[in-house]
Amino acid sequence: MLVFIECILFKYRIANTPNGPSAKFLVENVHTMHELKMTGNCLRGSRPLLSFDKQFDKEVHWKLLKEMFIQIFSTPHNHPKSQPFLDRVAQFSIANGKIWYRNYEIVDESGELVEIGPRLVLKPICIFSGSFCGETLYKNPDYITPNALRSMLKRRKKIRYLDKVCAKQSRVARHEDVTYPTSALDDVFDTEFK
Repeated sequence: MLVFIECILFKYRIANTPNGPSAKFLVENVHTMHELKMTGNCLRGSRPLLSFDKQFDKEVHWKLLKEMFIQIFSTPHNHPKSQPFLDRVAQFSIANGKIWYRNYEIVDESGELVEIGPRLVLKPICIFSGSFCGETLYKNPDYITPNALRSMLKRRKKIRYLDKVCAKQSRVARHEDVTYPTSALDDVFDTEFK
């Protein structure tokens, strides 16, 4: 398995090399362990216990992503540098068509969990049959590119601005400088003391 992160575009790609499949995600709401200021004491080389939401078993593309995450995040059996204990949980859940990743530490024998970070949200874009290329197996119909989203927001602001300009022009046209005629009796009650 291979993980590729495009830092500029906030894209996250995972691939099973050399034959595939591969998946492309948009990374949203990344919070690092330093940002969260959470205390955690997981040991280096410890194996994570992987926890998946039940929704991963409902549709085919979620099942495929679940298997890819298992291959990436699980420790190979009898790996020489792996430790013989579990002290953390990597939790994957689905909400609003996005994958929410959280990392927890198992505190005591009671099984109490404390979030230690990092946490992030992955929005699936597409799944390819090959490694980073090939036939598209799944394409997210709800995905809007960040550039298109920014363009829509700019168009909305432009429309609001044009509405304000039109309202100002109509207000000026309605309230033109109208002078009313003055009469000689207007100064009757003005008194000046000298």
